[in-house]
Amino acid sequence: MIKVGIIGGSGYTGAETARMVCTHPEMELVTMTSRRQAGIKVSKTHPFLKGFVDLRFDQALSENSDIDLAFLATPHGASMDHVPSLLERGIKVVDLSGDYRLNMPREYRQWYGIDHRDVVNLNKAVYGMPELFHDAITSAQLVANPGCYPTCAVLATAPLFANGLVEGKLIVDAKSGTSGAGVEPTQITHHPTCAASVTPYKVGQHRHTPEIRQALETVGQGEVDVVFTPHLVPIVRGILSTCYMTLNEKMDHESLYEVYEDFYKKSPFIRVNGTPNIASVSGSNFCEIGFELAGERNLVVMATIDNLTKGGAGQAVQNANIMFGLDQSTGLKFPGLGV
Repeated sequence: MIKVGIIGGSGYTGAETARMVCTHPEMELVTMTSRRQAGIKVSKTHPFLKGFVDLRFDQALSENSDIDLAFLATPHGASMDHVPSLLERGIKVVDLSGDYRLNMPREYRQWYGIDHRDVVNLNKAVYGMPELFHDAITSAQLVANPGCYPTCAVLATAPLFANGLVEGKLIVDAKSGTSGAGVEPTQITHHPTCAASVTPYKVGQHRHTPEIRQALETVGQGEVDVVFTPHLVPIVRGILSTCYMTLNEKMDHESLYEVYEDFYKKSPFIRVNGTPNIASVSGSNFCEIGFELAGERNLVVMATIDNLTKGGAGQAVQNANIMFGLDQSTGLKFPGLGV
């Protein structure tokens, strides 16, 4: 069994990771940490884990902790303080924060507002989107788990950029549920503020913008100009991204469908069908993709994921499966809720 520790287990991402790990046939959850909730039973903080996780939160990961894999569900800026010692101990790491996603320290400084303190491991980190970078993940010791918005937008559009089928500008209009903002309430996520509204935020300034661009330029054939506008919608889980591009040449729907089917033929969690539906993927590790032509060369691609699962913990477990030589879908073979 792969012995697992979750560092930062009191929030939504840590709890969702525990939900994935506690029933995984090849993983054993042996420790969860939380500085604020040290000594408290995990099931008291996360009642839905009662009967599945019989642990108390530890203050921190002990130097003697016998684990093979650490999931870091810590805020950005904190993960880089944990990673070096974990790697030195031979522990594989999947970091769910943004600390290792951008491969240029100056971009990290620009978008996260602090200097990166672990540049050595930043250069070694593998960006953990299995559908695009599976082979690199197989030998990785440190995987940077993608952000939720980039997961949805990049999966929606990667086949087009990888095959040179679209011009180099991408407009992403994304809607996300309130759980994406984390467990701590803010003025914008306070229920009276968001319950009956759709609110754009961080327009042109969201730190997932360079992540989307970096991933698409890695698989693509040139620079990509990304215009990304996120919106908060009054649901708890889920992301719907509507992506606008211009085809280089006129294509029909059938030809585009073949491009997607071929690109994702080895990707068990991608479903290419009609109009994506958040309820279909809620609680699951699936991404649904659909597209429509709007005129001769205008293409609208829609995709949806659960921001906490495929956009977070589920993708993290998928990455861990690959890192340890398991089938990537191990422990993740369950459908969405549907309603």
